[in-house]
Amino acid sequence: MQQKTNTPVGSGMLNSPLSEGCPQDGVSGIVTGKLIINGISLATSPTKALPCESRLKDRAKALRQARNLPEVLFWMQVTKKRFHKIDFDRQRVIGPYIVDFYIKQLSLIIEIDGSSHDNKQVYDKRREDYLISLGLKVYRISVSDIMKKMEFVIMGLEEYLIKEYGI
Repeated sequence: MQQKTNTPVGSGMLNSPLSEGCPQDGVSGIVTGKLIINGISLATSPTKALPCESRLKDRAKALRQARNLPEVLFWMQVTKKRFHKIDFDRQRVIGPYIVDFYIKQLSLIIEIDGSSHDNKQVYDKRREDYLISLGLKVYRISVSDIMKKMEFVIMGLEEYLIKEYGI
């Protein structure tokens, strides 16, 4: 499985954003609740007041409705807190970007990398550097792994979360 991870540079607290688009003045508030994977507690590290460009609200909604198969298959595994009761947002606007998945409690972005990322290394690097500058981590999963090895994708995500956030 292709993975790329980064160390966050900030922390804070935030609340669940509105169901569509950006909350007024970005994503902020307080997240509560304990996260546990395989008996191991995770240290939550929500980032405070993430910027959000509301002009991207309609684009994020369209992306959610577009039914990108790898994203939908992953979403089916994690929606409604099916993955260790962790709350995932899909197609979340953060600053001038829309990320595939976002876990508020962990300040973690999960990106599904497929052919749309081919020949976009400079753009992807600039985007990732920006997200990291906000105190976020980025975890990458390949489309191929989702389509062929979903069980390993889920196990890999569990292992990553325990390694990075386990206490």
